[in-house]
Amino acid sequence: MDPNPLLITGFMPFGGEDRNPSWEAVNALPDRIGAWKLHKLLLPVEYGRAAALAFEKALACHADAVICVGLAAGRTAVTPEVMGVNVRDASMPDNAGYRAEGEPISADGPAAYFSTLPVRAMTKAVADAGIPASLSYTAGTYVCNDLLYTLLDRFSGTRTRVAFVHIPLERTLPLPDSIRALTAAIEAI
Repeated sequence: MDPNPLLITGFMPFGGEDRNPSWEAVNALPDRIGAWKLHKLLLPVEYGRAAALAFEKALACHADAVICVGLAAGRTAVTPEVMGVNVRDASMPDNAGYRAEGEPISADGPAAYFSTLPVRAMTKAVADAGIPASLSYTAGTYVCNDLLYTLLDRFSGTRTRVAFVHIPLERTLPLPDSIRALTAAIEAI
C-alpha cells in the first residue's frame, strides 16, 4: 500500500535564538511513519508568508494531512492545539519586522476554526509514550496561530486535515523526546 502524504512543518529561529527546536525535531523525523510519507518544510516566522508557503507545499505534495509544529517557550508539555483564532496580535515583531496589533487574519472569516486532525487522540498517544502532553485551547496570536488558522481556512471543506502542535524549549523537553512525541502523534492519526 502506498503511504499517505503528510506535510509536517517547523519554524526558523526567532526572537534572537540561533535554533528552533520545532524544526530540529521535524527535520530529525524519518521519511515514513506508519502509513504516512512525510514531506518536511522549514517555514519563516512571518505572518502570511509562512501560511502561503505551507499551503503551496501541501498542494504540491497532495497532502492528506498537515501538521505544523511550533515552539511554545513557556510550556512544559507537548500541546496539540484545539483551534486557531482569527486574530494577529503580538508584543514582538515577526522576522520580517512586522508587528501585528489586534487585526483579523481574514476580514470575512469566522472567529475560529477547530483542528481537523484528532488532537485528543494525538495528545493521548504522546502521553502514553511517557511524554508530558495536554490539549491547548490557544495557539496564541503570533505566527503559529496565523499559520494554523490560515491553513484551516484554506482547507475548509476539503479532504486535507490540519493540526498544530507546540513543543517546549529543549531545556524543558529534550529534543529526542520531542521527536518521540511527534512520532506518537503522527501514529495516532
